[in-house]
Amino acid sequence: MKEFEIIRSRAPLRIGLAGGGTDVSPYSDLYGGSILNATISLYAYATIELVDDNNISFHAVDREEFEEYPLQKELPINGKLDLLKGVYNHMVKHYNVAPRALKLSTYADVPSGSGLGTSSTLVVAIVGAFAEFYNLPFGEYEIARIAYDIERVDLGQAGGKQDQYAATFGGVNFMEFKKDNTVLVNPLRVKDKYLNELEFNLLLYYTDTSRFSSDIIEKQADNVKQKNAKSIDAMHKLKEQSVRMKEAILKGELDKIGEILDFGWQQKKQMAVGISNPVIDGIYDAAIKAGATGGKISGAGGGGFMIFYCPKNTRYAVRKALTTIGGIEKKFQFTDKGQRSWTI
Repeated sequence: MKEFEIIRSRAPLRIGLAGGGTDVSPYSDLYGGSILNATISLYAYATIELVDDNNISFHAVDREEFEEYPLQKELPINGKLDLLKGVYNHMVKHYNVAPRALKLSTYADVPSGSGLGTSSTLVVAIVGAFAEFYNLPFGEYEIARIAYDIERVDLGQAGGKQDQYAATFGGVNFMEFKKDNTVLVNPLRVKDKYLNELEFNLLLYYTDTSRFSSDIIEKQADNVKQKNAKSIDAMHKLKEQSVRMKEAILKGELDKIGEILDFGWQQKKQMAVGISNPVIDGIYDAAIKAGATGGKISGAGGGGFMIFYCPKNTRYAVRKALTTIGGIEKKFQFTDKGQRSWTI
């Protein structure tokens, strides 16, 4: 490897359209889950640069956080840039690669805790960068699985499985989470006109708040462990919602999407306390009153981004209504490319 080489990687964020939460253990382990999601033109980025000072440094540019350590095989997990250090530790420990003096820099187009899978997408981007750096021949399933293991097993952070696979594969995917821990990613061949119309009618709205998704996910997991019938039934219905959404998009029955989103939102609120709150309910009601036919919180809930389906040019009235509340519309396009790495 030449000293002037720089490794870059990026991975797309995602919006969950249906089935969200059924990829979280122990529900997926007991009943199996399914989700329909799509990646969008917002990204997490990672850059690796060789340095000659015999140190390893980590810089989250968007968060203005920096950590530096002498060259070593294992770095402390202490609450400071743990995602970045966790990938480094995993690579050195499991893939027999020599520690190198380097600088790892990261950046994400949206804040963490926003509900678009930012943390997991960032881990995928970093894994991809290290795979390029060390010339490791990982396929998509392997990158996603490594990212999942780092975040959920090594670092013990609560969450599901969909984000790692969405960021790695890219596109519109129907994902199945089997009881034996197998994940199947089924890319959907959606006609361009249907995808274009879906993109036009979906409004992505940032509530200008973030949250710790792990807190809500832990409550959700506890409800399954305690056999909370209301919560488990809601997850069963969300799994049904993912199949309904897949059929509507593939057949071009786009007028049904708002109704399917609303159905899922009503179920999602039954999964755990904290998924919604008076502010989120007020935003949702304002969007529906302005012409949206359905919507949902993105990710675990409690804050972050929301999406709304706005047919027949109602997006403009919905945008106007939501602007008065104080949040921010975020422009996006669907993307069919997953994680990519390159050397310059």
